[in-house]
Amino acid sequence: MPKLKNKSSAKKRFSISASGKVRFNSACLRHNTSKRPQDMKRANRGKQVLASSDAKVVLRNFLPMR
Repeated sequence: MPKLKNKSSAKKRFSISASGKVRFNSACLRHNTSKRPQDMKRANRGKQVLASSDAKVVLRNFLPMR
């Protein structure tokens, strides 16, 4: 049976908190931010928690060796 490996792209995009939740950086902050509302930019700062149904998919398929 082949070795289990994490997806390299998933390692760069997701992190796992101490309680086991999957966190990610929100989009829409790289460029063209001058035309976006300030509320949107403020809400997208920092990391956000992935929904539990999506987190199961990420952990099972993309990050098996957490």
